[in-house]
Amino acid sequence: MHHHLDHAPSGAADPTLRHRVADVTLTVLGPDGRPLADTPVVVEQRRHAFLFGCTGFELIDLANGSSDPATESLADLWLGLFDAATLPFYWGRFEPVRGRPDTARIKATAQWFADRGVRVKGHPLVWHTVQPQWLLELSLDEIEKVQRDRIHRDVRDFAGLIDTWDAINEVVIMPVFDKEDNGLTRLAWDRGRVEVIRLAFESARETNPGATLLLNDFDMSTAYECLVEAVLEAGIQVDVLGLQSHMHQGYWGEEKTLRILERFSRFGLPIHFTESTLLSGELMPPEIEDLNDHQVDSWPSTPEGEERQADEIVRHYRTLMSHPSVHGSTYWGLPDTGAWLNAPAGLVRPDGTPKPAYHALRRLVREEWWLAPTTLVTDADGHVPVSGFLGDYAVTADGRSATFALTTPGAGTVAARLA
Repeated sequence: MHHHLDHAPSGAADPTLRHRVADVTLTVLGPDGRPLADTPVVVEQRRHAFLFGCTGFELIDLANGSSDPATESLADLWLGLFDAATLPFYWGRFEPVRGRPDTARIKATAQWFADRGVRVKGHPLVWHTVQPQWLLELSLDEIEKVQRDRIHRDVRDFAGLIDTWDAINEVVIMPVFDKEDNGLTRLAWDRGRVEVIRLAFESARETNPGATLLLNDFDMSTAYECLVEAVLEAGIQVDVLGLQSHMHQGYWGEEKTLRILERFSRFGLPIHFTESTLLSGELMPPEIEDLNDHQVDSWPSTPEGEERQADEIVRHYRTLMSHPSVHGSTYWGLPDTGAWLNAPAGLVRPDGTPKPAYHALRRLVREEWWLAPTTLVTDADGHVPVSGFLGDYAVTADGRSATFALTTPGAGTVAARLA
């Protein structure tokens, strides 16, 4: 097997990542379906199976035709690293006036990403925050009905373009949320959390049976575990568990992250780290319980903070990749501009230049864990060995190409027919 590693990403030999890597014999077939013997072929990676995601909020205007050089260069940085985008469906902003949803603009954005080979997720279908004011005038039964209608409409309108959704967000706190009155907290208090979760998942599933639906939360305590147990016992089909990791008070570290992963992997569900941030400036004081309570006018990125962020982001992603339950991770915001709480949480400074963390993560994802275009020569049977991270690949010979996927770790065989 050793000869495989001559043509493999440097990270493919990492023993902690064996579950991410395939060693296959690729059979290259000509257009006639016969093996292409003794022929030079170029094999290259197109995309990881693992979701390397980021919010796509910053590129909505660009996707809708506004041309601004700063945003265009941000888009290049975005596409140079990430392959999965999260787009905003916060109800209060998506439909501030009842009956006038922001469908066209967000659909154009989703299409822009899809055209570039990026997988798209909608966030969220149900949440008690950023709620439309007009819900407050409605009775509980009406709130339930319009929430259901909203899910049906948006899941239907985006089907085929967005087939992955954060079905419901932050339910652990939902019934007792007291920062502002809103329709969903009223509903959760009256109907119970599990029934509101059922409403979210079943309404979305009715409309798009093949959708991937996430339960998403920031609460990593046993309260979230208990809620997951209750939801699964109630017969609600959850496809992916979403774990948020806004590390404004400091990097969790490998031990804490792995401990959390052990606790939540026992349900046997894929896990996405849906909202990760690491700061490149001063950390938020540890005694703050609700991160929203920390309001500052200026929160700058610092040189030492940027070095720390670069080190921590590599450690964070290595830890996530090492755990077989984790199927994806979304970084919450590429630029500092517009970051949640004004925090220096982005990978790009306000002046548009990438921080060290951007370069560090890109080296990891697109170099160490990536099969660059590699020229190999098929044997007499049209075989060639390929070792790489699970994902999508292309093979080219004589100006013709074909795609193939590495889907299962370990040894195997795969064929690709040039067209």
